[in-house]
Amino acid sequence: MKNSSRPDGDYPVWDIDPYDEDILREPRDYFATLRELGPVVWIEKYGFWAIGRYEQVRSVFGDWKRFCSSRGVGVSDFKTEKPWRPPSIILEVDPPDHSRTRNALARAMSPKSVLSLRPIMEQVAETLVDRLLDTGSFDVVPDLAEAFPLKVFPDAVGLDVNNRHNLITYGAMVFNALGPDNRVRQKALANATEVVPWIIERCKRENLTDNGFGAAIYRAADEGKLTNDEAALLVRSLLSAGIDTTVTGIGNAMLSFAHHPDQWELLKADPSLAKQAFEEVLRYESPIHSFFRTTTEDVEIEGVDLGEGRKISVGLHSANLDPRHWVDPDTFDILRKPTGHMALGVGVHGCVGQMIARLELEVLLTALARRVKTIEPDGDHVWRAGNSLRGLDHLPVTLRAA
Repeated sequence: MKNSSRPDGDYPVWDIDPYDEDILREPRDYFATLRELGPVVWIEKYGFWAIGRYEQVRSVFGDWKRFCSSRGVGVSDFKTEKPWRPPSIILEVDPPDHSRTRNALARAMSPKSVLSLRPIMEQVAETLVDRLLDTGSFDVVPDLAEAFPLKVFPDAVGLDVNNRHNLITYGAMVFNALGPDNRVRQKALANATEVVPWIIERCKRENLTDNGFGAAIYRAADEGKLTNDEAALLVRSLLSAGIDTTVTGIGNAMLSFAHHPDQWELLKADPSLAKQAFEEVLRYESPIHSFFRTTTEDVEIEGVDLGEGRKISVGLHSANLDPRHWVDPDTFDILRKPTGHMALGVGVHGCVGQMIARLELEVLLTALARRVKTIEPDGDHVWRAGNSLRGLDHLPVTLRAA
């Protein structure tokens, strides 16, 4: 990354590697120290700013004019470095271009079209949970967290294909490419020559069914609201961001309930709490630990001059644990109403697919709450080191039927 020389001024300087794999797996101590050091901290190893307090995180994410996404939402600055793939026209673009493409995507994934998926999601969830109850003991990550979204989401997009696990491999590339050129990123991109062409092929109109989100996006191209190339890139955005985040959310939810059986009792007693419970999971174990923004002008935060063209690591997970904003933030409490959590972003770049992600988790948690008496850890869980996502590699559990 360029422009990494330390700016003039008086501010905290921290000689730490936020991308150390132990920190990526267990970042809470890192985020707690980051918040205590100050509202903005200079990370010496990489030459970027980092913020972790709720107030500043929300302010930066809500101000796209001064803190842009179009120069990349990872460590790399697209103004000075070539992206590893053509940038996303949703995630890595700002208004007014962002407004046009986001409107097309939001129209394709309208509330009516998303809610129409509930019956089939419920059927898939109930069948899957019943099968896992028959199995008894299993690994949550492949058998539930991956299995459920890999069935319902590609179907919703309009992918009628096998080899769906390529979607998880591709998602890992996208999110890990946001970090520095470390071992995590290199491992994720090792399969690019095989998987990227597969993804590009899946995004073509002729390889999509006529009744999914993908076809609706191409209809926007027919109406002149997008080009065909832009439509393909929007389908790519769905495939890159619509699986891994949901997989991570399901795994983190199951871990939270396995370690807090009192909260599982509350959900069992009232399955209608499923939607609210997932919001607390998003706050407590946020799937995305950080994204970047780049300053577009000389910007000041709490008296510190950040300068123009500076990268800022924005700690979404840290903001969701900030005791300056939350009461008992390290307590998992599904009766809490965590309105304003930052797990899905805020402002114009808030997650455009959040409605379908929330529906998937609500449906799945409801099916579990109605059928499962206990979720018992059956061995040690293993966190995965991710440059942007924090999820599980393994979570062995035993389910007992209600």
